[in-house]
Amino acid sequence: MSGSPRISLFRLIRYDEVFVLQGTPLMGVAFSIGAVTTEKLRMFLLFVVASFLLVAHIFTFNDWAETCSLKDSNNATARTGNDDSNPPRRLLSSLVLLLASVILFAFLPRPTLVLAVITAGLGIFYSHPVLNGKCIPIVCSLAHFFGGLFHFLLGYTLFGPLDQRGVLIAVFFALTFTAGHLNHEVSDFDVDRQNRLKTNAVAFGKRRTFVAGLAVFTLAYVWLLILARSEFVPRPLALLPILLYPLHIFWSVRALRDGLDPDSLSRFQIRYRLLYAIIGLGMLFALFGVQF
Repeated sequence: MSGSPRISLFRLIRYDEVFVLQGTPLMGVAFSIGAVTTEKLRMFLLFVVASFLLVAHIFTFNDWAETCSLKDSNNATARTGNDDSNPPRRLLSSLVLLLASVILFAFLPRPTLVLAVITAGLGIFYSHPVLNGKCIPIVCSLAHFFGGLFHFLLGYTLFGPLDQRGVLIAVFFALTFTAGHLNHEVSDFDVDRQNRLKTNAVAFGKRRTFVAGLAVFTLAYVWLLILARSEFVPRPLALLPILLYPLHIFWSVRALRDGLDPDSLSRFQIRYRLLYAIIGLGMLFALFGVQF
């Protein structure tokens, strides 16, 4: 192994994707933290590091699995984001990240630790070459749904009980996570088909999978509206799906008209992530804006 293990470990992490996925558990924290205290801040900082390591493990484990399964090393590089295709190094790095994450979660509330372990197990089921949940159509989407659900509850249980409110809010993030991954499968269609990976897009076609993703996004917007009207989240948040959903539809239709080519899909991903960033900021303002 060239270089120090520490450098290799951190070089294998896909920081952009890991940071993006921190939004869901941090929103879980926001919905449960209540009054901010010094002790809560200490727990929060520990949670941030543990959550980062957990998601980094999930991505590096997935990268290890793809390095083992993809026939073309160039495709492996394209999918994992770097050219280090040494499977033992990838696996070792992933396990080190998982161990460090679990150790940190052990200092946090038990429900949070349990959810972290379940989330890691779900990631292993999804990615491991033997279990290969990612190549079972529909099942892979269910894995993302429950992954999004557990990921939000991971943060929610840091300061609150695992209750009905938390689960209902988590469904919104789970739907969003599922829809986003359906679009990701459409983007990876050519590589997946070349390597005989039977994702939803390969099994049902790019257009049908994209439309299915749009349907799930629609459910997410409707669910947020229901949550706001039922006051599980602040009522002003009901305005966000009303204002943003038409934009989402408009950009979806444009991507379909452009033939779902890589450029149009990349633009669409940037745009819908912007919409959900606005929703996230709206949630934070509704929860904490009055306090400042």
